[in-house]
Amino acid sequence: MPVVAVVNPKGGVGKTTLSTQVAGYFASQGHAVMLGDVDRQQSARLWLQLRPPQARPILCWEVERDHIARPPRQATHVVLDTPAGLRGGRLKDVLRSAGKVLVPLQPSIFDMHATRAFLDQVAQSRHADLSQIGIVGMRVDARTLAADRLQEFVAGLGFPVLGFLRDTQNYIQLAARGLTLFDLAPGRVEKDLQQWQGLCDWLER
Repeated sequence: MPVVAVVNPKGGVGKTTLSTQVAGYFASQGHAVMLGDVDRQQSARLWLQLRPPQARPILCWEVERDHIARPPRQATHVVLDTPAGLRGGRLKDVLRSAGKVLVPLQPSIFDMHATRAFLDQVAQSRHADLSQIGIVGMRVDARTLAADRLQEFVAGLGFPVLGFLRDTQNYIQLAARGLTLFDLAPGRVEKDLQQWQGLCDWLER
């Protein structure tokens, strides 16, 4: 069963946005999806409560914050949203459960600095299987110097860089309705779906 954990020790980098979108992608492919939320804020759980009944179902995985158990058998695909400051035994539990790890990263020097040390730790725990750890640039404006610095930073990490997602109100407006890009007609969000292509291909491998 594919388990995808979305992890970054820095707060506000877009973990819940990425988690819900990945869950929406899996649901759009007809999979039985569960979304777990280890964050005390329970933002992913709130998103599930907002999800309209006519949308493709995504179930809630009841996860204890202090211990990550095996995913329920009724799910074929699981996405795990994690909190800021995840470390120690809780981080080990998440990494042990996950087949793939997604690390969202914003074009900020503070985010990049915090994430570099974290990625070194994750790489050690994964025994150098770096192909299953993917970097996703979040809220990236390609016209800025910050975006250029982010691209230079991720190019030297040695991890797959799965894409750079633009800063758009689409994610905010869809989150408020419990929806994702993959719940809409493709023509309405074509530009955003193009940015997701590499990420979706990686999720399917």
